[in-house]
Amino acid sequence: MLMKYRTIHSFGSDEIIITKSRFIGYAKPISSEEEAIDFIQEIKSRHRDATHNVYAYVYGENNNIQRYSDDGEPSGTAGIPVLEVIKKEDLRNVAVVVTRYFGGTKLGAGGLVRAYTKGAKIGLEAGLIVDKVLFKKIKVRIDYTLYGKVENELLRFEYIISDVIYDDAVNIIVLCETENVNNLINFLTELTSSRMACEELEEEYYSVKDNNIVK
Repeated sequence: MLMKYRTIHSFGSDEIIITKSRFIGYAKPISSEEEAIDFIQEIKSRHRDATHNVYAYVYGENNNIQRYSDDGEPSGTAGIPVLEVIKKEDLRNVAVVVTRYFGGTKLGAGGLVRAYTKGAKIGLEAGLIVDKVLFKKIKVRIDYTLYGKVENELLRFEYIISDVIYDDAVNIIVLCETENVNNLINFLTELTSSRMACEELEEEYYSVKDNNIVK
């Protein structure tokens, strides 16, 4: 399982007019190849009257699956440029469709490459390129007398406190990057002189942009 990979946070779309042709870029994170195919069909159905619905998608930890289609555009001018945008951004598990409504002026091979590249970029940017980071929830159980000290130090070192539960002790739920769990436990052990108990809870991927979790 990857600890971290680049993808997009959510569905995104944007459009641009290039030499009278309308290009609409769509992008979506996917969790299977079937989901990519369904997404492509959905966009094609939405734009049955479009001149072209060009697509590309990648899936797998190492982008094992890569597919693209020029959808009637000259070979190499549409699907491959869209795929190359995904690969240059080093994205995983993403599908992109660029829809074109022809505006009456031919763009030529170079113009098509630039147009579909731009269409893919604006779709991906609308979906927000992020790092997907694997976090583990850690429940830290401490005495009330230690709460202020522990909370201050966790925040000082930019750990994320997702919840605090009060019973006969204080239970702080900390989001910690999975690869840093041992560092966190060692840090808390030293900070509290071992007067704490840590329990590792579930793991989940979160979207991270500029060191902040994206909701």
